Amino acid sequence: MKKLIVMLSLGLAVLGFSGAGLAQDAASAPAAAAPMAEAVAAAPAADAASAAPAVHKGDVAWMMTATLLVIFMAVPGLALFYGGLVRSKNMLSVLMQVMVVFSLIGVLWAVYGYSLAFGGEGLIIAGLDKLFLAGVTGDSLADTFTADVKIPEYIFIAFQATFAGITCALIVGSFAERMKFAAVLMFSVLWFTFCYLPIAHMVWGSGGYLLGKGALDFAGGTVVHINAGVAGLVGAYVVGKRIGFGKESMAPHSLTLTMVGAAMLWVGWFGFNAGSNLEATSGAALAFVNTLFATAAAVLSWCVGEALTKGKASMLGAASGAVAGLVAITPACGSVGPMGGIIIGLLAGFVCLWGVNGLKHMLGVDDSLDVFGVHGVGGILGALLTGVFTAPGLGGTGKEDFSIASQVLIQAEGVLITIVWSAVVAFIAYKIVDMLVGLRVPEDAEREGLDITSHGETAYGK
Repeated sequence: MKKLIVMLSLGLAVLGFSGAGLAQDAASAPAAAAPMAEAVAAAPAADAASAAPAVHKGDVAWMMTATLLVIFMAVPGLALFYGGLVRSKNMLSVLMQVMVVFSLIGVLWAVYGYSLAFGGEGLIIAGLDKLFLAGVTGDSLADTFTADVKIPEYIFIAFQATFAGITCALIVGSFAERMKFAAVLMFSVLWFTFCYLPIAHMVWGSGGYLLGKGALDFAGGTVVHINAGVAGLVGAYVVGKRIGFGKESMAPHSLTLTMVGAAMLWVGWFGFNAGSNLEATSGAALAFVNTLFATAAAVLSWCVGEALTKGKASMLGAASGAVAGLVAITPACGSVGPMGGIIIGLLAGFVCLWGVNGLKHMLGVDDSLDVFGVHGVGGILGALLTGVFTAPGLGGTGKEDFSIASQVLIQAEGVLITIVWSAVVAFIAYKIVDMLVGLRVPEDAEREGLDITSHGETAYGK
């Protein structure tokens, strides 16, 4: 009997606890359902949030760093590279031209350059919707190569401004040691407005003609190097040869500074090339590694070429080879594999060595610092080889149906358009400047040196 009572008590207790648990669950059901309902209601909001463009702090930090690196390329990198190549009496004039041209174009970029290059759609040029950076705020975003990833428009504007500035600064090497400072600035304004901006838009801008055709130019083979190289070549012809060219010694006054400048260019070029990816991703890493290997390969091939043709490899040759490799890999750095990049660098060293020796003599031109021989020739080579080594079968990032023949034709069209456009605009701009202020300094001023006659100072104490 006692066992029966105990069993009944235990059964009631179990039922009691179970009932209490059921009652508690029933009581808490509305409370549990509330967050579930909130989650369901929040689902559309979450979807909307996930669909909104993302701005990653890492991308922003990388793009600010890349922009600084490109500034470092120009001032002091390019300035010292060029400065060491001229005679000591013209050292400051070259430093001055590079720094002031870079600064002038930077201001013009903010005033109207950015708007005309990237402020809207068009086959050849954009529009004036963003004149004086109208409508651009801290909340404005710019596209990257990933559909749902953006960067602040301000940093995109600054990054592209450095490209425009260094492109115009490159040209001064062709007519170094003989052109008026005012003429240099006036030409830079005209050429930037009527040549750089249309080419930049056609290659990179929304609706641009060459972009629509499928031309590949990751970081500026056509926009920067061919563009500047051709303008410099035209300038060397129009301005004329330096007094005593071919008769007097015009050896570089400081190969030490030239090597320092070349090294700065190489370091800064990582921002130039890898920064053009606009994101801190594997795409930037590919451009980075190509910038390293292709440049190293060009240094070696230039040195080998000099040793074979002249019996000795020179420091000037090694520095020039580095720049040649950097130029040639620029359009290809984001779409070719590392082995393709090395081949491009090797070829660039040999071809640009011919460009500054054999081709220069064939043209009979006084391109003072070999702007066309390195940037023009190297840019053309790199643009065409981009169409070859982007093929997936050669390690590139092209699609499976990539056609080398078709892409090379497209690349050639871009090269041809850039050459013709830059040459025509440059010739007209030089002539306009010549009529307004004159291109060359007087003969006595050229003989004394532009440092004293144009700027009233000397690079080195007497």
